[in-house]
Amino acid sequence: MDGTLTDTEPFWLDAEQKLAGVYGARWEHEDALAVVGTPLLNTARIMHERGVALPPEQIVRTMARDVAARFAAAAAAGAAPWHRGAIELAAAVAAAGIPQALVTSSPTEVASAAARAAGVFSVVVSGDDVDLPKPDPAPYLQAAAALGVDLRNAVVIEDSPSGIAAGVAAGARVIAVETALPVRREPGLTVVGSLSELGLTDLELVP
Repeated sequence: MDGTLTDTEPFWLDAEQKLAGVYGARWEHEDALAVVGTPLLNTARIMHERGVALPPEQIVRTMARDVAARFAAAAAAGAAPWHRGAIELAAAVAAAGIPQALVTSSPTEVASAAARAAGVFSVVVSGDDVDLPKPDPAPYLQAAAALGVDLRNAVVIEDSPSGIAAGVAAGARVIAVETALPVRREPGLTVVGSLSELGLTDLELVP
């Protein structure tokens, strides 16, 4: 979701620094950047070690509620942090009658806030919904089963190494968006700088 559909990193950074401030813990911009792309629970454990006196699981939940509220407020103001071309492409896919799933490692609260604002996803699989996270293909297999589609006829759009690996392992065609993290070029992998480079015909999907 982050890096492809949305850019909630500023929301997470603010939420992390706000929570750290409540407990007098040190959490600088560099600390936040160092954990980008890693599991949220890992971030929470580091914050706990730095002095945030909550269990790591509660740290994740607290920040997720904060980020979800920030996203909902931004969306209500017409300023949802969509990546360039993302919501336009998703809307075009929906208008063509092609089902879509939002598959993300983000917590349910944040994924649901983004899905409600987008209004085009019939299935949401969050990081709370699976026992085996990306790079395991389980999240995509669960989404495909819920949509009733064959992943061999599906397109996965990802930006992280773990997400790309999950899509490939699931048997889908994978389009990688190169944003914050560099993407290693591999045979069969399509790499774009943003989703504004893609149109409906580029996805080669059939309703």
